[in-house]
Amino acid sequence: MVQDLLFNKNNFFSDDLPLLRRKQSAFEIEDLPGLWRIHWQLGDTILISTFYTRIDQACFLWGIISAIIFFTAQFAPINWSLQALLWSVLTVAGTVGMVERSHYWQMIEPISQVVGAWVLLMVSGLVITDLSIFFGWGYLLTHLCALWLVLNSLGYFYSSWKLRSRAFLLMGLLHLAGIAVLPYVGAWQFVVTGTLIGFSALLLAELQWDSHDICAHLAAQQPN
Repeated sequence: MVQDLLFNKNNFFSDDLPLLRRKQSAFEIEDLPGLWRIHWQLGDTILISTFYTRIDQACFLWGIISAIIFFTAQFAPINWSLQALLWSVLTVAGTVGMVERSHYWQMIEPISQVVGAWVLLMVSGLVITDLSIFFGWGYLLTHLCALWLVLNSLGYFYSSWKLRSRAFLLMGLLHLAGIAVLPYVGAWQFVVTGTLIGFSALLLAELQWDSHDICAHLAAQQPN
Protein backbone atom coordinates (compact mmCIF):
# COMPACT_ATOMS: atom_id res chain seq x y z
CA MET A 1 0.00 0.00 0.00
CA VAL A 2 2.79 2.42 0.90
CA GLN A 3 4.66 1.67 -2.31
CA ASP A 4 1.51 2.34 -4.35
CA LEU A 5 1.03 5.67 -2.59
CA LEU A 6 4.62 6.85 -2.83
CA PHE A 7 5.51 5.69 -6.29
CA ASN A 8 2.40 5.96 -8.42
CA LYS A 9 3.48 5.33 -12.01
CA ASN A 10 1.16 8.05 -13.23
CA ASN A 11 3.20 10.70 -11.41
CA PHE A 12 6.94 11.04 -11.87
CA PHE A 13 7.67 14.62 -10.86
CA SER A 14 4.21 15.45 -9.54
CA ASP A 15 3.48 19.16 -9.57
CA ASP A 16 0.43 18.78 -7.34
CA LEU A 17 2.74 18.86 -4.31
CA PRO A 18 4.81 21.87 -3.20
CA LEU A 19 8.54 21.52 -3.78
CA LEU A 20 9.20 22.16 -0.09
CA ARG A 21 6.70 23.03 2.61
CA ARG A 22 6.39 23.30 6.35
CA LYS A 23 5.63 20.08 8.12
CA GLN A 24 2.27 19.39 9.64
CA SER A 25 1.57 19.38 13.36
CA ALA A 26 3.46 16.89 15.48
CA PHE A 27 0.15 15.18 16.22
CA GLU A 28 -1.00 14.84 12.60
CA ILE A 29 1.30 11.94 11.82
CA GLU A 30 0.95 8.28 12.71
CA ASP A 31 3.34 6.71 15.21
CA LEU A 32 6.52 5.46 13.58
CA PRO A 33 9.53 3.70 15.11
CA GLY A 34 12.06 6.29 16.23
CA LEU A 35 9.82 9.27 15.49
CA TRP A 36 10.69 12.48 17.34
CA ARG A 37 7.80 14.83 18.12
CA ILE A 38 8.38 18.41 19.22
CA HIS A 39 5.44 20.44 20.50
CA TRP A 40 6.08 23.59 22.50
CA GLN A 41 3.07 25.53 23.62
CA LEU A 42 2.70 28.58 25.84
CA GLY A 43 -0.89 28.77 27.04
CA ASP A 44 -3.05 28.63 23.93
CA THR A 45 -0.18 29.74 21.70
CA ILE A 46 1.68 27.00 19.81
CA LEU A 47 5.32 28.00 19.53
CA ILE A 48 6.41 25.01 17.46
CA SER A 49 4.79 21.73 16.53
CA THR A 50 6.73 19.45 14.23
CA PHE A 51 8.21 15.97 13.89
CA TYR A 52 11.37 14.27 12.69
CA THR A 53 11.32 10.83 11.13
CA ARG A 54 14.43 8.67 11.11
CA ILE A 55 15.14 9.91 7.60
CA ASP A 56 15.02 13.48 8.92
CA GLN A 57 17.35 12.48 11.73
CA ALA A 58 19.80 10.99 9.23
CA CYS A 59 19.76 14.26 7.30
CA PHE A 60 20.41 16.20 10.50
CA LEU A 61 23.34 13.92 11.29
CA TRP A 62 24.91 14.42 7.86
CA GLY A 63 24.34 18.16 7.97
CA ILE A 64 26.09 18.54 11.30
CA ILE A 65 28.96 16.21 10.41
CA SER A 66 29.53 17.97 7.08
CA ALA A 67 29.68 21.36 8.77
CA ILE A 68 32.13 20.09 11.39
CA ILE A 69 34.44 18.53 8.79
CA PHE A 70 34.64 21.48 6.41
CA PHE A 71 34.73 24.20 9.06
CA THR A 72 37.51 22.31 10.84
CA ALA A 73 39.45 22.18 7.57
CA GLN A 74 38.99 25.92 7.18
CA PHE A 75 39.76 27.17 10.67
CA ALA A 76 41.38 24.53 12.89
CA PRO A 77 45.20 24.59 13.14
CA ILE A 78 45.41 20.81 12.69
CA ASN A 79 47.71 19.11 10.18
CA TRP A 80 46.09 17.40 7.22
CA SER A 81 47.02 13.86 8.22
CA LEU A 82 45.31 14.21 11.59
CA GLN A 83 42.34 15.87 9.95
CA ALA A 84 42.07 12.95 7.53
CA LEU A 85 41.83 10.56 10.47
CA LEU A 86 39.22 12.72 12.19
CA TRP A 87 37.21 13.05 8.97
CA SER A 88 37.36 9.30 8.46
CA VAL A 89 35.97 8.65 11.94
CA LEU A 90 33.19 11.21 11.49
CA THR A 91 32.29 10.02 7.98
CA VAL A 92 32.15 6.37 9.03
CA ALA A 93 30.08 7.33 12.09
CA GLY A 94 27.72 9.33 9.88
CA THR A 95 27.41 6.49 7.38
CA VAL A 96 26.64 3.96 10.10
CA GLY A 97 24.19 6.38 11.68
CA MET A 98 22.45 6.96 8.36
CA VAL A 99 22.05 3.24 7.75
CA GLU A 100 20.82 2.67 11.31
CA ARG A 101 18.38 5.57 11.22
CA SER A 102 16.95 4.53 7.85
CA HIS A 103 16.69 0.80 8.60
CA TYR A 104 12.92 0.93 9.12
CA TRP A 105 12.42 2.70 5.79
CA GLN A 106 14.46 0.18 3.84
CA MET A 107 11.41 -2.08 3.67
CA ILE A 108 10.53 0.18 0.74
CA GLU A 109 12.85 -0.82 -2.09
CA PRO A 110 13.65 2.63 -3.54
CA ILE A 111 14.69 3.83 -0.08
CA SER A 112 17.07 0.91 0.27
CA GLN A 113 18.60 1.72 -3.11
CA VAL A 114 18.97 5.39 -2.21
CA VAL A 115 20.67 4.62 1.10
CA GLY A 116 23.01 2.16 -0.62
CA ALA A 117 23.95 4.77 -3.22
CA TRP A 118 24.73 7.38 -0.56
CA VAL A 119 26.86 4.89 1.38
CA LEU A 120 28.82 4.06 -1.79
CA LEU A 121 29.35 7.73 -2.61
CA MET A 122 30.45 8.71 0.90
CA VAL A 123 32.84 5.77 1.29
CA SER A 124 34.30 6.43 -2.17
CA GLY A 125 34.80 10.09 -1.32
CA LEU A 126 36.43 9.18 1.98
CA VAL A 127 38.88 6.77 0.33
CA ILE A 128 39.82 9.25 -2.40
CA THR A 129 40.25 12.06 0.14
CA ASP A 130 42.44 10.00 2.46
CA LEU A 131 44.61 8.69 -0.37
CA SER A 132 45.10 12.18 -1.78
CA ILE A 133 46.21 13.46 1.64
CA PHE A 134 48.50 10.59 2.60
CA PHE A 135 50.09 10.26 -0.86
CA GLY A 136 50.17 13.96 -1.61
CA TRP A 137 48.08 13.94 -4.77
CA GLY A 138 48.28 17.65 -5.45
CA TYR A 139 45.49 17.98 -7.99
CA LEU A 140 42.94 16.22 -5.80
CA LEU A 141 44.10 18.11 -2.70
CA THR A 142 43.29 21.37 -4.44
CA HIS A 143 39.91 20.07 -5.58
CA LEU A 144 38.57 18.31 -2.48
CA CYS A 145 35.66 20.73 -2.18
CA ALA A 146 34.66 20.18 -5.79
CA LEU A 147 34.97 16.41 -5.29
CA TRP A 148 32.54 16.38 -2.38
CA LEU A 149 30.11 18.71 -4.11
CA VAL A 150 30.10 16.39 -7.13
CA LEU A 151 29.52 13.33 -4.92
CA ASN A 152 26.66 15.04 -3.10
CA SER A 153 25.10 16.23 -6.34
CA LEU A 154 25.21 12.67 -7.70
CA GLY A 155 23.52 11.45 -4.52
CA TYR A 156 20.78 14.05 -4.81
CA PHE A 157 20.20 13.37 -8.51
CA TYR A 158 19.92 9.64 -7.86
CA SER A 159 17.58 10.28 -4.92
CA SER A 160 15.49 12.58 -7.11
CA TRP A 161 15.14 9.88 -9.73
CA LYS A 162 14.31 7.06 -7.32
CA LEU A 163 12.00 9.10 -5.08
CA ARG A 164 10.55 11.28 -7.86
CA SER A 165 11.33 14.45 -5.96
CA ARG A 166 11.94 17.87 -7.47
CA ALA A 167 13.37 19.01 -4.14
CA PHE A 168 16.26 16.57 -4.43
CA LEU A 169 16.78 17.59 -8.05
CA LEU A 170 17.04 21.21 -6.91
CA MET A 171 19.59 20.26 -4.24
CA GLY A 172 21.68 18.46 -6.83
CA LEU A 173 21.65 21.50 -9.10
CA LEU A 174 22.61 23.78 -6.20
CA HIS A 175 25.63 21.60 -5.46
CA LEU A 176 26.70 21.77 -9.09
CA ALA A 177 26.28 25.55 -8.96
CA GLY A 178 28.48 25.52 -5.86
CA ILE A 179 31.29 24.00 -7.90
CA ALA A 180 31.05 26.91 -10.35
CA VAL A 181 31.28 29.37 -7.43
CA LEU A 182 34.37 27.84 -5.81
CA PRO A 183 36.96 29.62 -8.02
CA TYR A 184 35.52 32.97 -6.94
CA VAL A 185 35.63 32.49 -3.16
CA GLY A 186 39.38 32.16 -2.85
CA ALA A 187 40.56 30.69 0.42
CA TRP A 188 37.01 30.23 1.73
CA GLN A 189 36.18 27.17 -0.33
CA PHE A 190 35.83 24.88 2.69
CA VAL A 191 33.41 27.25 4.43
CA VAL A 192 31.29 27.60 1.30
CA THR A 193 31.28 23.84 0.71
CA GLY A 194 30.47 22.96 4.31
CA THR A 195 27.72 25.55 4.44
CA LEU A 196 26.11 24.32 1.21
CA ILE A 197 26.29 20.61 2.05
CA GLY A 198 25.27 21.09 5.67
CA PHE A 199 22.47 23.58 5.04
CA SER A 200 20.95 21.43 2.28
CA ALA A 201 20.76 18.38 4.52
CA LEU A 202 19.33 20.37 7.43
CA LEU A 203 16.76 22.01 5.16
CA LEU A 204 15.51 18.63 3.96
CA ALA A 205 15.28 17.47 7.57
CA GLU A 206 13.33 20.53 8.65
CA LEU A 207 10.87 20.75 5.76
CA GLN A 208 8.61 18.27 4.00
CA TRP A 209 9.63 17.55 0.45
CA ASP A 210 7.60 16.55 -2.59
CA SER A 211 7.53 12.79 -2.67
CA HIS A 212 3.92 11.98 -1.86
CA ASP A 213 4.41 12.49 1.87
CA ILE A 214 7.23 10.00 2.17
CA CYS A 215 8.73 12.40 4.70
CA ALA A 216 5.81 11.70 6.98
CA HIS A 217 5.02 8.19 5.70
CA LEU A 218 1.31 8.94 5.71
CA ALA A 219 -1.28 6.52 4.49
CA ALA A 220 -2.99 9.34 2.66
CA GLN A 221 -2.12 12.87 1.80
CA GLN A 222 -3.21 15.28 4.51
CA PRO A 223 -4.37 18.83 3.84
CA ASN A 224 -1.87 21.62 4.40
